Amino acid sequence: MTAEIAIMNREAIALAADSAVTMVASGGEKIFTSANKLFALSKYHPVGIMVYGNATFMGVPWEIIIKMYRTALGKRKFDSLDDYAEDFLNFLTGPKELFPEEIQGKYYKSMFTGYFLYLRDNIEKKVKKQLENKGKLTDSEVKSIVTSQIEEEYKIWGKTPLIDSLPDDFLGIIERKYKKEIEETINKVFEKLPIGKKVKEHLIKIAIWISSKFPGDSNRTSGIVIAGYGEKDIFPALISFKLEAIIENTLKYIREFSEKVNHKTRAVIIPFAQREMVHTFMEGVDPNYIRVEQKYLAEIFKQYSKIIINEIKWEDEKEKKGFVAKLEKANKEILKYFQKKTKDFREKNYAIPVINVVSFLPKDELAAMAESLINLTSLKRRYTLEKETVAGPIDVAVISKGDGFIWIKRKHYFTQELNPHFFKRYFMEVNDEEEKEGNNN
Repeated sequence: MTAEIAIMNREAIALAADSAVTMVASGGEKIFTSANKLFALSKYHPVGIMVYGNATFMGVPWEIIIKMYRTALGKRKFDSLDDYAEDFLNFLTGPKELFPEEIQGKYYKSMFTGYFLYLRDNIEKKVKKQLENKGKLTDSEVKSIVTSQIEEEYKIWGKTPLIDSLPDDFLGIIERKYKKEIEETINKVFEKLPIGKKVKEHLIKIAIWISSKFPGDSNRTSGIVIAGYGEKDIFPALISFKLEAIIENTLKYIREFSEKVNHKTRAVIIPFAQREMVHTFMEGVDPNYIRVEQKYLAEIFKQYSKIIINEIKWEDEKEKKGFVAKLEKANKEILKYFQKKTKDFREKNYAIPVINVVSFLPKDELAAMAESLINLTSLKRRYTLEKETVAGPIDVAVISKGDGFIWIKRKHYFTQELNPHFFKRYFMEVNDEEEKEGNNN
């Protein structure tokens, strides 16, 4: 896990990210606090990128991918931030040595195999629990548990929309190429469990949907945030994506949202990954508390309604049903009114005053605020019993139209004094590019 934030006003955008990364292996989990998650996307132009979630993409570290792209980008520039984002996504499916088709196929197989194993484990846990409660289960009862669990998952996947970027007949291509492997995997993973023909067909369908849907985040999912300016952008902008894999030379991704400062929107604060402490700072209350409060209020209204209904002596069942329907409708409207009013209060008294201040902060204060909010999340993790999944040095950068990408704080795994050749080589590459351009002109 991680914590990242973007804070922007009309002058600049500040980006900050912690350094914690959780490595998962068969023996358990290990947290390291030296990961790089914030990078300049271009050596020459005001664009940056942050990565959260999975630190690798199909097994390749994001740092390698980003630096390969930065080399390929060179001094090229685009009119808008959207163009930079599109070019970066196109790059992922470009170099064949990065993700050969053989690797794509193996990775997709690991995706549906991993999902089937997860599903089988859940079924076995449910069967074990029922055995503990009843002492014995018949074959039909076991089959009922298996069927209900798989059908429940099938409904979730069925309701999830396909991603927008799929080429024509993508699902057909996947089915024709991988159906046999999917069936073999189902037989292997669920060999001891009773699965009917219809349920097996649904498992095949789910495996195909895995290539083209996002019903929720998995440990394979990465988030990327591209932020800064295109050549024609006056104010900073930000675009967020969620990615998982390349399958049949098609990138499985969705564009989550985009934000930009303009003449109407003066400032924006956007947290990524672990966001609760930023929301608490912005709204004056923990978002988890809000959810619990609303849940209990709904239960209170429901219980109160039952008391009222039971206290009335009904002579007509039809009249009772009509009254119950009116009461349920009134409860929903009251709860909706309560939610709106409390949200309006939080915005007016907490969020808007902060945004108003952020709108005129200078660059150094934007950076300080971004770092402080990541520190706040880290502090919460450190002094509670939760895992310290936000920790380590905080990298901070500020991007502005005039100054470009500027590091405010940046960790290195080496000391600068012992490695002058690294910085000499870096700036030599920049100077060489500029000299070539001068000769061409």
